[in-house]
Amino acid sequence: MIDQTGLILGIVLAVVFLAYIFWPENVFAAQRQKTRLEYLEERREQLYENLRDLNFEFKAGKYPDEDFAAQRAQLEEEAARLLAEIDILRNRA
Repeated sequence: MIDQTGLILGIVLAVVFLAYIFWPENVFAAQRQKTRLEYLEERREQLYENLRDLNFEFKAGKYPDEDFAAQRAQLEEEAARLLAEIDILRNRA
């Protein structure tokens, strides 16, 4: 009887721990929606970080000149479009 009680309590405890660990939280409902401006500002920071990384890797010799120039031009073009949209949204507010 004592062995069965310990086994049952162990199983119940294991189920409770597993339920606690793997229980799906409603994380998506708790997050608030970002505005377009907030999204663009986050994207701007990502682009700046990508440009810094690209410059560092080029200086380290990991990129040939033509690949570096093409990649940098693409990132700068995207950043320019992004900054233009940010300016429009800020001036509208």
